Amino acid sequence: MITESRAELTLRGLLIGVFITVLFTAANVYFGLKAGLTFATSIPAAVISMAILRAVRGATIQENNIVQTVASAAGTLSSIIFVLPGLVMIGWWTGFPYWVSFAICVFGGTLGVMYSIPLRRALVSQSDLPYPEGVACAEVLKVGSGEHGSGVEESRAGLMALLWGSVISAAFSLIVATRLFAGDVARNFRVGERGVSGYDFLLSFALFGVGHLVGLWVGIAMLVGAMIAWVWGVPHFSALTPDAANLAAAHLDALAHDTWNHKIRFVGAGTIGVAAVWTLAKLVKPVVAGLRSAMVASRARAAGSSAMLPRTEQDIPIGLVGVASLLCVLPVGVLLAKLASESGLGGHLAFLVVSGVLYIAIMSFLVSAVCGYMAGLIGSSNSPLSGIGILAVIGFALIILVGMPADFSQDTGKSLVAYALLVTAVVFAAAAIANNNLQDLKTGQLVDATPWKQQVALVIGVVAGAAIIPPILDLLNHAYGFAGAPGPHHEHPLPAPQAGLISALAQGVIQNNVDWSLIKTGALIGVFLIAADALLRRLKPGAHLSPLAVGLGIYLPTQSTLIVVVGALAGWIFDRHAERGANAAATKQLGVLLASGMIVGEGLIGVLVASLVAFSGEDFPLSTVGDSFAERGAVWLGGSVFLLVIYALYRRVGRALGG
Repeated sequence: MITESRAELTLRGLLIGVFITVLFTAANVYFGLKAGLTFATSIPAAVISMAILRAVRGATIQENNIVQTVASAAGTLSSIIFVLPGLVMIGWWTGFPYWVSFAICVFGGTLGVMYSIPLRRALVSQSDLPYPEGVACAEVLKVGSGEHGSGVEESRAGLMALLWGSVISAAFSLIVATRLFAGDVARNFRVGERGVSGYDFLLSFALFGVGHLVGLWVGIAMLVGAMIAWVWGVPHFSALTPDAANLAAAHLDALAHDTWNHKIRFVGAGTIGVAAVWTLAKLVKPVVAGLRSAMVASRARAAGSSAMLPRTEQDIPIGLVGVASLLCVLPVGVLLAKLASESGLGGHLAFLVVSGVLYIAIMSFLVSAVCGYMAGLIGSSNSPLSGIGILAVIGFALIILVGMPADFSQDTGKSLVAYALLVTAVVFAAAAIANNNLQDLKTGQLVDATPWKQQVALVIGVVAGAAIIPPILDLLNHAYGFAGAPGPHHEHPLPAPQAGLISALAQGVIQNNVDWSLIKTGALIGVFLIAADALLRRLKPGAHLSPLAVGLGIYLPTQSTLIVVVGALAGWIFDRHAERGANAAATKQLGVLLASGMIVGEGLIGVLVASLVAFSGEDFPLSTVGDSFAERGAVWLGGSVFLLVIYALYRRVGRALGG
């Protein structure tokens, strides 16, 4: 066998990957908390990597693949924000202790990498699963490494689309911080004699970009959810409020917000819960089949000689995988023991630690298998990770109830909720990484990469992401706070929808303090949506009404949903126009890169402005205009510029390749 000498797992590639990881993680954390959605970072990272390494002698497509593998941790480990802020929301933490948060992310994430390694052959190299995002990333890498003119042109156009999206969205966000442009177009109004409703279009390029990425049908589903919430839910429940008819106009905003916060969010939680369980239930059969194939592949590999395996079939040795998994689980056990002993649960220390460690070890493997298969089936960005979090927290909360005395105090109940969230966070970190790991390995298979080198790169990406997530979370919490969290009032708290839902479910199961009638109403809506989705798919092939997306539309404020809907519609129009050109696929990909750039640019400026807010103690530290202009003229000016810039960007990108 001839050994190839080529650049792949290089120091420069790892450094570039870590740098991109830090930037994209900051952006993803900010917008995950704001919109309840994160974006896939593999393709933007690949484009940036190719632009940097093109000027370096000896760079290869495999080295670019390592860069995107490291950076992909930004789009996956960032999903820990769907659980971790729950500890602040229930009042257990006031911030994010660095080493505890880092340990949760790094040990859970590494466990996800290790657990998904035995599944690679069955679910990647010997599978016909489509892996849509992995295949798309491989195509971008192939085009960028091509020596023919069209490949170079498409790569350059892709980088420019990414840069234009980043720069313009960052600039607009910075001007919004000066209040010269309004940040949103919002209004609340009467519905009938007692009810109230409203809308809020946030002028956010990042949320607009999210809409482009999720697509038309997800956008429609979120619009349906917003209409359920604000055409029916808020008017109905606000009308039941005592003295609602006598409220002055100045109090309508507070009534609308309180109704959404205390009523509609739990209706949305019920819808999300039912939709998530249904989505996971549909995947039970293919996941079992995938696990069966993995075991067959493992036996076949054991019967042969691993030394004779070709380079493209070499994983991290299974013995090392076992040791690494053990080294992840044991420190988590120490962390759980420390939490239990410090929170008044010392009398139940043995039960809590043993059950927590076993639950993490077993459940993390199961969710790694489920998420790996889901990534191959529908793409890592579309996988119902929130469903994993819901099932994980409910599962461990029920274990606590079975093993603990029924008459525990309120303080003990709060400690148990925090303990359940900590266990869920570790499981969720494993799920998030496994959700992406096999997608990356599919990309590697298509570009002739070495699996073990990718697996090492992903662990490095996990460590880099884990290092930056806690301070970013702490900064955003200090600057904006989270919706529903105790503590000082913030004008525009971050919704953190999944974290709020998961923490509410943990409290509901353990402390029994949730209005279950609202959740049941949402669950009934979810059942109806599942039936409607099935009917729509049958009547119109290609169409769908994602119950999970509808649930998010109900659960999130319109500030986080309506502009996503606009972005989804604009992206659909752009793609339809691109299909009439000579380079349809490449032009559509430019639209994806433009949208990704919008998210990255505004996300980074958002973190910068958050730091200024946190350190200055002022809501608008960069303000250059008075309240009168900010509330009137800035709305028209900001809205007009926003629409014109969107049109100009799409027009430029659409013509970049002669479209």
